[in-house]
Amino acid sequence: MRHPLRATLATATAVALTGGLLTLATAAPAGAAPAKYADDFNGDGYHDLVTSAPTATVGGATYAGAVVVNYGSASGIKASRRTVLTQNTSGIPGTAENNDYFGSALASGDLNNDGYADLVIGAHGEKVGDDANGGTAVIVWGGANGLSGGRTVPDPAPTAHDEFGASLAVGDFTGDGKADLAIGSNGNDVWIHKGGFTKASGAASKYKVTAPVRANVAGAGASYLASGDVNGDGTDDLTVSGIYTGESTAYFGTLVYLGSSSGLAYQGVLKEESRHAAIGDINGDGYDDIVTSDLGDTVGHLGGSVSTHPGGPTGVDAEPTQTVGQDTPGVPGTDESGDLFGWAVSLGDIDGDGYADAAVSAFYEEIGTIDNTGTVTVLRGAPTGLSTSGSQLFSQNTAGVPGYAEAYDYFGSAVSLTDLNGDGHADLSIGANGENSGDGALWSLRGATSGITTTNAVSFGPSAAGVSTSGYPGFGWKMLR
Repeated sequence: MRHPLRATLATATAVALTGGLLTLATAAPAGAAPAKYADDFNGDGYHDLVTSAPTATVGGATYAGAVVVNYGSASGIKASRRTVLTQNTSGIPGTAENNDYFGSALASGDLNNDGYADLVIGAHGEKVGDDANGGTAVIVWGGANGLSGGRTVPDPAPTAHDEFGASLAVGDFTGDGKADLAIGSNGNDVWIHKGGFTKASGAASKYKVTAPVRANVAGAGASYLASGDVNGDGTDDLTVSGIYTGESTAYFGTLVYLGSSSGLAYQGVLKEESRHAAIGDINGDGYDDIVTSDLGDTVGHLGGSVSTHPGGPTGVDAEPTQTVGQDTPGVPGTDESGDLFGWAVSLGDIDGDGYADAAVSAFYEEIGTIDNTGTVTVLRGAPTGLSTSGSQLFSQNTAGVPGYAEAYDYFGSAVSLTDLNGDGHADLSIGANGENSGDGALWSLRGATSGITTTNAVSFGPSAAGVSTSGYPGFGWKMLR
């Protein structure tokens, strides 16, 4: 296997639905409070982990896609405590078809305000009518017994773009206490579907956000969305990454929209090349910060870098206050062209000190002569931003990490910092979609006061998670972050 996605990934696998927790959820009582966590789908007080295999074969359809939800608990996650979702799952809209890529984007939040988080799944290759790559997004409802049932979110402008559902984010962009859903495509437009949602009728209303950017170009579009409160006003804000900005120094950049009672308004473009962004309070000042990733081949950071834009009362500055790469003193590894440092970024408080830490993958990192095996670096949050002091580097050659590094594992295809066992420390989950010649796998490493530890590490592949290893499932391509 030489490439992570064949349109990127190669032939996938049939999904085994046995062992999934697909029983119907009980109804929440009237007036239930919103879910405590945006990723607690069964309401048990623990964060859950969502991992996709978007090139899985389902019912004979290649690249149809599957999504696995592992429920958190006091002991963390395990392979058998799960729900497996495909478009052939009872209650899930649509039918598994060739090249749907169900699971190519993920987001979550309590969209219908019933006390259980709901999962949104993008399938950017879904055929819609005669449009072979129209794309779709599907909401799967949370409940006391986990995730079950769902509805499609209609594309408001199917002729304006393709690949609707290529990117997703959930946030309260108007501050009304109702979660909204943002959906991107391969175009420059992002549609906001306003809460409150109902299972019967979906969103209350919808509107489009745009920005003064140049016309679409190949490979551009709203490829990644993230939400958080960068100006501390209690209303979520939105970043849109991968858009063609026309800036001479950042052709593909990240746009910032600030939320308000009247909806999202464009603030500006961040002044560096970026295809991804993550949002969290790194410096502990009460304002969420934005971390963008430049995948490399720029002067000074050939293998990629991440840049930090601190939040404040007026939003964020266009210029970053720091940029960190593998050539930065204190960062493990070596800056080499093609490492893709910054491929996946997730923010969460690992050590419980009140500062969000960062997990940054170098998707194509070499270890010795092992090509594209991949690594993940952990950088600590601090009052001055991301600190290289106490940074950690993980690969399958790290002591205590199950497995061993092989060429084209792509360890770090996805990362997630989420407290899966409720101990107040974010745990590090890592996907490697190329593991075992494209089967894929995930790892979950515990967070602690000292940082990430390999004690009680958990790892399993698609077969243990309920996804067949026939073909090329690519399990671990995406994780909910």
